[in-house]
Amino acid sequence: MTLLTEFTSYADAQSHFAKEALWDLFDGNRENFNVTHECIDRHVDGDNIALRIAHADGRDEVITFEEISRRSSQIAHYLTSEGINKGDRVAIMLEPSLAFYCTMFGVIKAGAVAVPMFTLFGPDGIKLRVGDCDPKVFYTNSAKAADAREGGAHDVIVVDQPFLNSIANLPNEFEWNTSGNDLAALQYTSGTTRLLPAAVQHSHRSIVTLMVAALYATGIRPGDRFFCPSSPAWGHGLWHGTFAPLAMGVSTGTYSGKFDAVRLLKALQDFKITNLTAAATHYRMMRNSGKAEDFEYFFDKLTFTGEPIDSETANYVERLFGTKVRSMYGTTEIGVIISNYPGSDDLEVRDGAMGKAVPGVEVEVQDENGNPCPPGVTGELMVKKRGTWFPTKDLGRVDEDGYFYHGGRADDVIISAGWTIGAVEVEDAVLSHPSVSECAVIGSPDKIRGLIVKAYIILKASETPGLIEDIQDHVRARLARHEYPRKIEFVTELPKTPAGKVNRKILRDIEAKKLEVAS
Repeated sequence: MTLLTEFTSYADAQSHFAKEALWDLFDGNRENFNVTHECIDRHVDGDNIALRIAHADGRDEVITFEEISRRSSQIAHYLTSEGINKGDRVAIMLEPSLAFYCTMFGVIKAGAVAVPMFTLFGPDGIKLRVGDCDPKVFYTNSAKAADAREGGAHDVIVVDQPFLNSIANLPNEFEWNTSGNDLAALQYTSGTTRLLPAAVQHSHRSIVTLMVAALYATGIRPGDRFFCPSSPAWGHGLWHGTFAPLAMGVSTGTYSGKFDAVRLLKALQDFKITNLTAAATHYRMMRNSGKAEDFEYFFDKLTFTGEPIDSETANYVERLFGTKVRSMYGTTEIGVIISNYPGSDDLEVRDGAMGKAVPGVEVEVQDENGNPCPPGVTGELMVKKRGTWFPTKDLGRVDEDGYFYHGGRADDVIISAGWTIGAVEVEDAVLSHPSVSECAVIGSPDKIRGLIVKAYIILKASETPGLIEDIQDHVRARLARHEYPRKIEFVTELPKTPAGKVNRKILRDIEAKKLEVAS
């Protein structure tokens, strides 16, 4: 039997893909299926490395499949002895580490539901999520225990080396009892701590569907040395960066602690990473570090997600790393639906394009009446699920050859004096100015035009006389003359979601409040 992992070309993906063929990549079936078995237990032979973790303090942590398998079984036995039952929610607020992975996989092995939480949440952010999912146990570290209790967590347990040592006498194996339809994880999408984002429920069999993204969006294949610096509290870090490679027996790596681009670059060199998937923000930070040329790289596949990458950074990455960085597009709710098929040699990677629809998925750009838009016309990206068109809440367009292009979030469109302007396109133009480090563009209320384009900009150095006008002229030369930012404000930081995306909503709220005060 030829497995889907043995095909790498775009043409083969179209001709050989079948949903049932995804099940051939796993041991289990719909009636008997467990994520921990598929990701960990079946790969324990020898000293196979499961994880390489680059800690912010300079430490490298290397963990084998065997150690996670053994310790996750001990966690599972401990949970059952403490009365945790199948389907109970268990919160896990830990940085990537042995403690995090053996706890998470132990929870899932026991049949409970893992709820990873971002470690930078304070009591308010914790309270919203605890109130929503009502975890029976809250696992965290000593530094976050007080915040967890203040946030309303009932049974807070510090998972550290002494705790792991205390349960080391429990059995090294655990007989799991879950089906494909049983719930395995509850994942909150990234958002502010003041607003509760949606919680997405993932069953054990969700990992089967995930392999579409692994095969065609991140291009994972046996033999890769994979790395994803995104936090496993988010979908990209947990599903694409952890579950997907481990399910194939592929060693994966990640980052733990306060992010530092130079520390990441060193880890990519030292771990000899060949396949990197990261947020667009990560690539920009690597570029802006000024140290990226100091290291040696081994890449043959690069992907990004989260938000569009600006053309200057994309070109820089290709020059430095020797291969194009390819887009993967989707959401936590719908999964990955568009990609550039990393690892394929027969699909052109067009500048600015997200790629083409992944196999088995139908994507369309539709107008406000639900009709398909002609090539080149912007509309809403829609995906067909179970015979019904599902909105992504993102804008986009498609060309004559089936390549999709991102047009920004639907609420990021700026209507100024009747003109429709995309914030992403303006940001890309601003970011190409040599003085600009980061940028966010929104519509600012205006009595005459309704909205005008405003750019919040972080500079690489201090402001110089005439810089605002120079940036405006730079954008005018690259875009239509009406699309330049009529307002520019230099700032030292931009509001971002915990996943690293610029939070334009906060900036829009700031502008709205300024208008209220002025009136």
